[in-house]
Amino acid sequence: MDAIAAELRTSRSSVSRLLSHARATGLVEITIRSPHDHSSHLERDIQQRHRVAAHVVPTPETISDVDRLERVAMTAGKLVSGFVDSNMTIGIGWGSTSSAVSRHLVPKETHNSVVVQMNGAGNTFTNGIDYASEILERFGRAYSAQIQQFPVPAFFDDPRTKEALWRERSTKRALKIQSNMDLAIFGLGSPFAEVPSHVYIGGYLDRADYRSLSTDRVVGDIATVFYRLDGSWRDVELNARATGPDFERLRRVARRVCVVSGPQKLASLRGALATGLVTDLVLDEALARRLIEES
Repeated sequence: MDAIAAELRTSRSSVSRLLSHARATGLVEITIRSPHDHSSHLERDIQQRHRVAAHVVPTPETISDVDRLERVAMTAGKLVSGFVDSNMTIGIGWGSTSSAVSRHLVPKETHNSVVVQMNGAGNTFTNGIDYASEILERFGRAYSAQIQQFPVPAFFDDPRTKEALWRERSTKRALKIQSNMDLAIFGLGSPFAEVPSHVYIGGYLDRADYRSLSTDRVVGDIATVFYRLDGSWRDVELNARATGPDFERLRRVARRVCVVSGPQKLASLRGALATGLVTDLVLDEALARRLIEES
């Protein structure tokens, strides 16, 4: 700060105030890396093996999964703000991870931007509006963006009901906004994680659904669309009733940011990478190391 003050011919306190403002608005980011940090090596290995831009968050081995998620979410919040710009449509897959990310967004003023909900959130216990809208509103406030909710169930009871509703003009409007997404942000649902995925604990699935997922060898979901370890998803029975975007449609989004933490999500992550949906990946160091070791 002394050197900058001398160069700008101003006081050190003025530089301090300007720097604090720049950090708060996301213009400047200060990163401290340990000389023994292996994150950069892991990022390079993941990029080479899986063809995604990886962002590995250093985390102690003894940290809890809750704290691990918070650290990953903090990094993701800063990263996502760098991807957002004016005239963009930003798709959000609701869940525990996207909720955590929404609490750590760096505000960025944009114009003519839209934040759209990618999948329905209602079930037999709740319409899901409060939960999903809280996440959407945080993103909307951070980027001065309009919000488009998707007020349908997470899963229909009958695939034919979904097919009929998808023909309605009001639903087509929301689906059209989704089809124009420039950026998609999502976590990975997993039945194995210590920090439970909301879709597995929020009353969205019954016993028959769990049996169906087991029969289909499902390892995770993206915006309530389920997939297997090899990345296949088309013939997963429950997907016929799911309201999230099918993977062919999601793959057309230019940038697709996956945020995931916890070694228990290894199978979910491997399956997600096999789908070819991920362009940018934010994950913790322990999970990154296991991904490389088992690749």
